[in-house]
Order: sequence, then C-alpha cells, then structure tokens
Amino acid sequence: MTELVLASASPARLGVLRAAGLDPKVIVSGVDEDAITAATPEELCLKLAVAKAVAVSRTLGDGIVIGCDSVLELDGVAYGKPGTPEEAVRRWHMMRGRTGRLLTGHCVKDVAGGGTRSEVAATVVRFGTPSDEEIGTYVASGEPLRVAGAFTLDGLGGWFVEGIEGDHGNVLGISLPLVRRLLADLGVPVTRLWR
Repeated sequence: MTELVLASASPARLGVLRAAGLDPKVIVSGVDEDAITAATPEELCLKLAVAKAVAVSRTLGDGIVIGCDSVLELDGVAYGKPGTPEEAVRRWHMMRGRTGRLLTGHCVKDVAGGGTRSEVAATVVRFGTPSDEEIGTYVASGEPLRVAGAFTLDGLGGWFVEGIEGDHGNVLGISLPLVRRLLADLGVPVTRLWR
C-alpha cells in the first residue's frame, strides 16, 4: 500500500481526507510562509503548496505527498491567517456583505516516481453581514485567527457565509475532485489509496 502524507497541520484538511476514505500521515513542512512572495494570490498559494510538498518529500524515500495552502482573494489581494484579533476584526469589517474567492494551491508529489502535479482550485464565497457585536464575539472565539481568510465554512464562521459557488471542500482547505485528477495524472487511482 502506498503511503499517503499530508504536508499540512490543518485539522480541516485532515478531516476532509479522512471522511473521504483516506488515512494520511501528517508531516508539517516547516516552510516559512512569510518568506514566499508572488505577483498574484493564485501564484502565492500555489508556490506555498509546492514548497510544502517538496520540503516534506525530501524527508521520505517513497509515498505520495499532498501539499496545500489557502488564501482568500479580495480586490486582488491575498489574505492568509489574520494572526491577531485586531486584524481579524478589520478583515471581517472589510469582507462583510462582499464576495471573495477562496484559493487553494494543491501539489501532489510521487516521491519514488519523481512526478509532481500542481494546480489552484477557486471557490467564490459570498459573505453575510454580521453585526459588529457578532464579529467581536466570533473573533473572541479564536477560530478566525487560525484560518486563511479569517473564516470557516464548517465551524462558527459558517453562520456568516451566505453561500458559495464551487467546491465546498476547497473552502475547507482541500478539493477532493482536484486531488483525484492530480493523482490520476501521476498514474495513481485514488481508490488505490482508500483504507
């Protein structure tokens, strides 16, 4: 059985993969995300995903590595994890009542075979209009500080998302249809990885 490795500390990504029949080993890449820059939000999340997959694959002799990174694109700017409560509040004031795109770079690497495939998935997110009090309470929960774009779809943030267009899994951090296609391009049917 081919070992599957998720090069991400994201519990949401791990949860999506486990719910879909996979049981990846988690190895956090240690990539300094702040040191990587790019001209567009798409290029940024893709460069980060590739860097994570490559860093982890260097520690392995075999297996399939999946690296991912997500950003929220609003007005052409990439927003990752807000980091501080003040920044999370500022972002929610900017996002409320608007539409953004949640972009996730995906990189799948066949360690022994040497093949790599990568692509970005995009999902349109329509934000609701939470009150200042709701934003304050949400930020105080701590949840938005740890996630790209300062919101979740499957947690408390779901109350403030009006709708999405595209793959919901991508908003959680990993697009199953895209990963299946990238694996197929490497000659690995996803069903071979099911537990």
